[in-house]
Amino acid sequence: MPVVHQFSLAVQNTAYFTALRESALVYPIILASHLATIAIFGGLILMTDLRLLGLAMTKIPASQVIARTRPFKHAGLLIMVTLGIHLGGSKLADYYDNPYFWMKLSLLLLVFVHAMVFRRGVYRNPAAVDAADGPPRIAKVAACLSLALWIGILSCGRWIAYYDRPEGQQARANQIGRQR
Repeated sequence: MPVVHQFSLAVQNTAYFTALRESALVYPIILASHLATIAIFGGLILMTDLRLLGLAMTKIPASQVIARTRPFKHAGLLIMVTLGIHLGGSKLADYYDNPYFWMKLSLLLLVFVHAMVFRRGVYRNPAAVDAADGPPRIAKVAACLSLALWIGILSCGRWIAYYDRPEGQQARANQIGRQR
């Protein structure tokens, strides 16, 4: 059995994640909360990106949209990631070889890179995003990349549930599951 699979099983089979996964109430609450947080957080991201593109809330300065939504986005991201860790940890042996799981994690990492790259020039630069002729091109690039990253994250998150291992891998996973 590959080391990654052994580690995934060890994490998934801890008392905490086993209780979470087998709970008839807690797991569904965490899943629903994760999805609700994604909807709220995603809505805030969408509105910020649409404002930077000049497609929504054009009467409100872009810097105000960014500043006013920032604390809610930070809280939403923290809650969303925390709940996602709980969901992922409770079924890690199912996810460790799922390409959509890894794509989602990779895209989340790129979101953090995106935030660092555009932080000074866009998200913390009210003078630039509130210019008389609209947000600069770099802000529009940041908004488009943000939209693409988050659409990718949402899509991969949904596709995780529909991944079927190739037949040989599935048979090995079933055999390992029976040995537990």
